[in-house]
Amino acid sequence: MKIIYRSRILFLLCTIIPFASFSQAFSDTAILIEKIFSRYTPQNPGCQLSISRNDEVIFSRAWGNADLENNVPLTTRSIIEAGSVSKQFTAAAILLLEQQGKLSVNDDVRKFIPELPNYGIVIRIKHLIHHTSGLKDWGSIAQMTGWARGTKAYRNEDALEIVARQKTLNNVPGAEFLYSNSNYNLLAIIVQRASGMSLAAFTREYIFIPAGMTQTQWRDNYKRIVPNRSIAYVKVDSGYEADMPNEYVYGNGGLLTTTEDLLKWNAWHFSGKFGNPSLLQKQTAVDTFNNKLINYYGAGLFIQSVGGIKVIRHTGATGSYRCYLGYYPELKLSIAWLSNTSQFDTSKYNVVGEVEKLFFRKKAPLLSKKDEPQTVPLEKIKVYSGRYRNERTANVIQLEIKDGQLFIDNRMPLKPVGVNVFKVQNDLLSFDKPDAFCWGNEDQDTVRYIRVEPADVSAATIGAYTGKYFSDETQSGLTVAQQNGTLLVQVNSYTSYDLKPIYKDAFRIVDADGVITFERNEKSKIVKMKISVSRARNVEFMKMD
Repeated sequence: MKIIYRSRILFLLCTIIPFASFSQAFSDTAILIEKIFSRYTPQNPGCQLSISRNDEVIFSRAWGNADLENNVPLTTRSIIEAGSVSKQFTAAAILLLEQQGKLSVNDDVRKFIPELPNYGIVIRIKHLIHHTSGLKDWGSIAQMTGWARGTKAYRNEDALEIVARQKTLNNVPGAEFLYSNSNYNLLAIIVQRASGMSLAAFTREYIFIPAGMTQTQWRDNYKRIVPNRSIAYVKVDSGYEADMPNEYVYGNGGLLTTTEDLLKWNAWHFSGKFGNPSLLQKQTAVDTFNNKLINYYGAGLFIQSVGGIKVIRHTGATGSYRCYLGYYPELKLSIAWLSNTSQFDTSKYNVVGEVEKLFFRKKAPLLSKKDEPQTVPLEKIKVYSGRYRNERTANVIQLEIKDGQLFIDNRMPLKPVGVNVFKVQNDLLSFDKPDAFCWGNEDQDTVRYIRVEPADVSAATIGAYTGKYFSDETQSGLTVAQQNGTLLVQVNSYTSYDLKPIYKDAFRIVDADGVITFERNEKSKIVKMKISVSRARNVEFMKMD
């Protein structure tokens, strides 16, 4: 098993601290890293971690098992899938094609993908790049049919076919950030149509080979034999089960790589070697919404801050593969992490976050006057108690008083910073009247919530919702049925979800992160329903009986 604690970078720092003291300090850091990653044991799935500073690898290590059936140790050369960390490579290909004069990010997407409907407003390539297109996530729609990702060997062409059936958009292009894999599947298709080369061939020639990423390729054919590929595993009661992305779709994900190769990409790109002139500035530039507020998603990269330290990063998850790649420009530090298990998704102990703490101390946030808590009489806060509907997603949250303080869903406290303004985590929640508020950041996007009355679903009225429904957008049907006085939606013979009433003609899909809203005609008869999940809003199903 290869472990790297490279010290040749140390001479770059000798003007700041003595060589011996830094060497000893980093040796101590390496011991702490080993402790952080001790949960990855040799007999179970594991991970890789590689760290570089000033483009020199100073730590590279692997823990755990790559193949439980054959008891193959996971090494730094084991191939692991990078999930959505892949998106930055798809975006980079688009930016290079623009530099080559083969497209413009301001082009109408339909110039290259005429299969898409004309929604009456132009969707530009830049909207795909920055997740502001409004195109619904094809995987979310596929799940509504009972054939979720992983149950079929979907291709990018299938993704396009699903997207092209949608009659509406999630949002006006450019109006808001809404993450959708459809954007990057379509970008992969645009690369092929604009260059005459597949995304896999284009990135191999213009990125992987020049950057020295010798272990990297795309999972454009999941059946292809890939030497040293690790298997992805999900933890179950009896142990582990394989959880592989058996699909052809790629561009949104599908990069097969190692943490050391990801560091090579960071070193090559952040030193300005990609494109001529360098395309780094375009890839890491923040976007703006139509209202001129900031969208901190660049070209396949989040431009963010961790404890006051700037970081350019992305995470990834496909099947049970997990990934993180971050670059901290002030520190000239890169951290790459890949794992072949989703076992620790719900753990409060984030290994990457713990590694960050070893390299920098997070700065305390600067407080402005508007952040200073105020004492507001309880009777003035009580008026805000109630149930509120998100105008975009149709979901609801509950505001209620507990121990003399206002809480969201009984778990997130609201700190008064004014009579009608509250601070919640890093956002502000501002009431413009007692039955409506906006939640968000004044420099970024905000979402409006409207008060609604709780649903009153009696045994006499619940039957109005039952029946069969069909969607042209999903090319599938659903059945709403009554069981023991409650409703459920049946996707197929073995998949159904309970429905919980949340307000008039609206139900939460229990265990599925979604909302169903029913619509009535002028005679108050139910004629259709719309399903909204986090990445696909208002998918329409017409009532058939």
